[in-house]
Amino acid sequence: MGHKITQKEINQTVWKACDTFRGVVDPSQYKDYVLTMLFVKYVSDVWKDKRDLYTEKYNGDEQRIVRALRNERFQVPDNCTFEYLFDNRNAANLGELINTALEGMEDANRSKLDRVFRNIDFNSESNLGRTGDRNRRLKNLLVDFANLDLQPSHLEGNDIIGDSYEYLIAMFADSAGKKAGEFYTPSEVSTLLAKLVQPQAGDRICDPSCGSGSLLIKASKEVGSNNFSLYGQEINGSTWALARMNMFLHEIDNATIEWGDTLNNPRLIEGDSLMKFNVVVANPPFSLDKWGADNATADQYNRFHRGVPPKSKGDYAFISHMIETTYEDTGRMGVIMPHGALFRGSSEGKIREQLINENLLEAVIGLPSNLFFGTGIPACILIYNRAKGSNKDVLFLDASNAYEAGKNQNRLRPQDIEKILNTYIAFKNGETVTGDEGEVIEDKYAYRATIKEIKENDYNLNIPRYVDTFEEEEPVDIAETQQKITTLKQELTQVESKMEAYLKELGF
Repeated sequence: MGHKITQKEINQTVWKACDTFRGVVDPSQYKDYVLTMLFVKYVSDVWKDKRDLYTEKYNGDEQRIVRALRNERFQVPDNCTFEYLFDNRNAANLGELINTALEGMEDANRSKLDRVFRNIDFNSESNLGRTGDRNRRLKNLLVDFANLDLQPSHLEGNDIIGDSYEYLIAMFADSAGKKAGEFYTPSEVSTLLAKLVQPQAGDRICDPSCGSGSLLIKASKEVGSNNFSLYGQEINGSTWALARMNMFLHEIDNATIEWGDTLNNPRLIEGDSLMKFNVVVANPPFSLDKWGADNATADQYNRFHRGVPPKSKGDYAFISHMIETTYEDTGRMGVIMPHGALFRGSSEGKIREQLINENLLEAVIGLPSNLFFGTGIPACILIYNRAKGSNKDVLFLDASNAYEAGKNQNRLRPQDIEKILNTYIAFKNGETVTGDEGEVIEDKYAYRATIKEIKENDYNLNIPRYVDTFEEEEPVDIAETQQKITTLKQELTQVESKMEAYLKELGF
């Protein structure tokens, strides 16, 4: 058996291909070109692999080969393959040829790829430069990708392509800085949130602000089987396209990812009502300004019956939408929010009060600062549960000091995620929350609050009101401290005397 290509090799090769665009195109844009070309290369190589397989199986009978290929996941016309583009890498209209190939692939796979490539222009002068420079860059991109053999039979595992795609999205997010939060949630945070909502076999799982789809994919992996259905909506066209490609590369062909503004034009509809889900997760934009408050009172789905959030703060608009899309008896919801959503007053305070009184809020989890792309502020995870039953308590957990410090970003470690998850599960089971050695860790880390306590705090959910993280300083020994001061004064006097003697010797 020959050498099997590893994920690391793919990551290194494709990341090197990014040099084609560095310094020319903003990182938040050149991800579109690189990740799209990775998708084209993979689909082309799978097609080539299948053609070779059927050629051998049917002894070169072209009619039977073509008939068998019609049943494959993707159809790739001859003028849409990566090989065709590579053979024409010296063409004067290379950008146009790539655009035509993408359109042809869309047409051949209308049910899967409709509009996926419409926001990506390989012939853009404003992004890729004048014709000569543009052709040179695109040729270099094709040459770099030509070195990748992505035929499934040559890969080390089935998940390699999907995992490489995730790796590259993360790398682009790291490079894109403030713009990255629009399309990617850090992997460790996605893992934590996915585990907290505990997806089960048969669940419908939704992310109404799904970005590149990474959080949805993490949630699907927690199911432990293929018995789930994924739904999402994304407002940004190019990011929506990334999410669609991301699903296909993870072999999730039946995911429904809609393009549009969730708050003003929800697209996940059944009949005349919002579609309902078992699990809803999201990392929506923090405190979104101009989110659509003017139209909220007339919302046809009555999502804002608890109140209309402020025009300049869309946090509870997303929470309201997510709550209304969960099943009334089993729905679970996890959302990442800025800490301001825990204590701001006015209409947000009234909405927060109603959600608590309806016994929907289950947990408030404070996260470390500087975890997210584009903002250094600490965030929190709010867990809502339609199936809390007789348990009316709320878990408050302060995990703000549990992380690995990084140069540009902090990260949650596996042990940090495990500790949060174990504490949450113990709370749900009505158990005493303990640490690794059996010690009680509710003090300084977590606290089970009653509805009465929350009411007494005027429905303010600020974590320090419930989790006492104050560390008492060791008592100061006044006599010992005074003795140290006296000793230091004596030593200082001796040093000053020596300095004076030295200066006299030098004639000063």
